[in-house]
Amino acid sequence: MNETQSSDGGLAPRRGGKPAEGQPVIDRAFALLGAFDSDHRALSLAELAQRSGIPRSSALRLARSLVHVGALERLDDGRYVVGLRLLETASLAPRGHGLRSVAMPYMEDLFHVTRQHVLLAVRDQHEALLIERLSALDASPVAYRVGGRLPLTSTGVGLVLLAFAPVAVQDHAIGAFEPGQGPDGIGTAADLRRMLAEVRRGDHAFGRQSHPWPLNTVAAPVRDGQEVVAALSVVAPSTGFAEAGYGPAVRATARAISRELEEDGRRAARPGHA
Repeated sequence: MNETQSSDGGLAPRRGGKPAEGQPVIDRAFALLGAFDSDHRALSLAELAQRSGIPRSSALRLARSLVHVGALERLDDGRYVVGLRLLETASLAPRGHGLRSVAMPYMEDLFHVTRQHVLLAVRDQHEALLIERLSALDASPVAYRVGGRLPLTSTGVGLVLLAFAPVAVQDHAIGAFEPGQGPDGIGTAADLRRMLAEVRRGDHAFGRQSHPWPLNTVAAPVRDGQEVVAALSVVAPSTGFAEAGYGPAVRATARAISRELEEDGRRAARPGHA
C-alpha cells in the first residue's frame, strides 16, 4: 500500500496570478504560509510571492507582519522559514496534540512490539493528516512526516478514515478515483467501494503495495464514543507480515486508545472537573 504523502503543509499554495479582488488579509496570510512544504522549507521573498500568487509588494508587507508575530522567521540570508509561534499554537489543537497525548503511551507499546512504522492520522477534509509517527531506525523506507498529508484512497489510515467518513466524502473520493491511486487489488472505483464496505464490516483495513518496494499495512479506527476520530496503523515489509500478527496488535491498540478517549470524556463531564 502506498504510504507516501500526497501533499505537504497546510493550504495548497496558489500558483500565479493576483489575489482575488477584496480577498481578506487572513486568506492572503494563509496563502503565504501555504507556500512552504517539505521540499520548500526556506523561501526568498520572490519565491514566497510566486508560490502564493501574491504580488511581491503585498507579500513583503505580509511577511514582515508574520515575522513580527512569530509566525515566520527571517534567516541571515534573507530567506523566510515557518516560525515557532505556529508550532506553539498548533500544539493546542484537540485533534492533534490532545489526541496524540492520549494515544502516545499505547503507540509506544505497539512500536516496541512491532519495531516497524506506527502511524496515527486524522481526516482533514479529503486527506489524512499524520499527527504522530514512531519508526525504527532499520524499518523499511517510507515517505511521510508528522504534519504531512496522506491520500485517503491508497494508505491504510486513509482507507479507515474514508470508510467511516460522511457519505459525501466517500462519494467524492470514489468519483475522483483513477487507476493507480489505490493499493494492490484496488484498480477501479468499484473496487474502492467494495474495499470501504469490507473495512466497515471488519473494522480494519489491510493493504499491500508492490512498488516502489513491497510493503504491507494494517490499520484500525480509533473512536471517541461512536465517532471515528483517527486511524492507527503499522507499516512493515511484506515478507513475514502475516506471520508477525500485526493485525490483532493494531486492533487491540486502537481499542485501548478508544477506551482511554471515552474515559477522558467522562472525566471531563463530571461536576467539578477542573
